[in-house]
Amino acid sequence: MSSPSSRSIPDLVSDAFGQLAKLVGNEFDLARAELADKANQVGRAAALIGAGAIILMPALVLLLFAVAAGLMRAGLSDPVAYLITGVGAAIVSAALIVIGLNRLSGDALKPSVTLDQVQRDKVAVKEMVR
Repeated sequence: MSSPSSRSIPDLVSDAFGQLAKLVGNEFDLARAELADKANQVGRAAALIGAGAIILMPALVLLLFAVAAGLMRAGLSDPVAYLITGVGAAIVSAALIVIGLNRLSGDALKPSVTLDQVQRDKVAVKEMVR
């Protein structure tokens, strides 16, 4: 291989474009891998939400009946006991849904590693062109 000082400008430009093409290919591979990971994260979050909802339903019904029965024994009328119990269950359900939706937010799913790497590569390419 010839020394760097004896290489022609077309050879250097050709090498630079070859390296740039390889860099772009690597960025696409990184983006593809990170997006696949984020898709898996979405799938796992959805599965957790679904499993939580399915398991929670029968347990929640039993617990709600127990709470309502306790409130009735404490002297509340049946409708008031059921209303208080239902409102409590709605609050718990809303909290679970909010947690699940937060795991699916745009910020959580953003391919941040790829974006950071692209920024670093952009700087490196600017330095290489100078």
